[in-house]
Amino acid sequence: MKALKALFVLLLIVSCSGKKNHPYTFYYWKTHLKLDQEEKRVLDKASVPYIYTRFFDIDKARGKFMPVAVVTKDNSFRTDKQIVSTVFITNQSMYHISAEEIRFLAKNIHDLIQKKAKEYDLKINNEIQIDCDWTAGTRNDYFKFLKELKRISGKEITCTLRLHQVKDKSQTGVPPVEKVYLMCYSTSSPLENSNKNSILDVTVLKSYLSKLEDYPVKKIEVALPIYSWGIVTNHLEKHKLINALSRKDLENPAFKKISDHEVEIIKDGFYFGSFLNKGFRIKVEEISDDQLQDVTRFLEKKIHDFNIIYYQLDSKFVSNRGF
Repeated sequence: MKALKALFVLLLIVSCSGKKNHPYTFYYWKTHLKLDQEEKRVLDKASVPYIYTRFFDIDKARGKFMPVAVVTKDNSFRTDKQIVSTVFITNQSMYHISAEEIRFLAKNIHDLIQKKAKEYDLKINNEIQIDCDWTAGTRNDYFKFLKELKRISGKEITCTLRLHQVKDKSQTGVPPVEKVYLMCYSTSSPLENSNKNSILDVTVLKSYLSKLEDYPVKKIEVALPIYSWGIVTNHLEKHKLINALSRKDLENPAFKKISDHEVEIIKDGFYFGSFLNKGFRIKVEEISDDQLQDVTRFLEKKIHDFNIIYYQLDSKFVSNRGF
């Protein structure tokens, strides 16, 4: 009887918490591959045997496709995880693209991934992930590109999925892949005057994903944000971003506290690598564990058995997360 009672209490606790343990890993989005001790510890502990690693970006300028910020590697980047090659492509690269250009782009992306994997002895797996914020105007050519990349590479091609692409799927279409990665962040622009958290506003996210269960793709994985930044506003209400700031960074005698997450600079000087004037404001945006749990519980009602990929692996973002 005692054993049954204990089991009942355990089940009650689990059901009330609404929290499941989802397998997880990380995106690695830096141009130079290197791992400090904390990053290596956290990565080794991750339960998914992959790390999603950005290899390069693709942009189009003066009619030519260009690889941008191609990855380099440090000797400290050693891991037993298999690497999922990830490539970001600007949406403008897909405007007015010909069939010949699609073939050229697919072949050169595959070749450059293979070249870098061989050059740096990277253990890549059989998946290539494409990250592109495609729109109604580029959907057809982008989808043709995904099919061509699959044909040329012989690999599993997957892609990211943004919130608006779920909400407006009748306009933006559904990509020809079996697996997508739902990006549960960037709910608004950080460069707008707003009192919302631009990284993740849970109410906005829920409204965009209200019909997620109807999205016709075989498998949906989930990308969640653990990054933070500071938004600097000058006297003209112009904004710029400083990456990886936290509220702790706002504890400075040269700053006057406006709220828990915003300060005003009261003394000209160099702060966080930039010269900032008196009167400038810095607002920090970061994501709490409660917000992440709220999103996870919501998604559990919409999709099943998903992995979580946290964006991104950086000791600044993982140290205090309990990983």
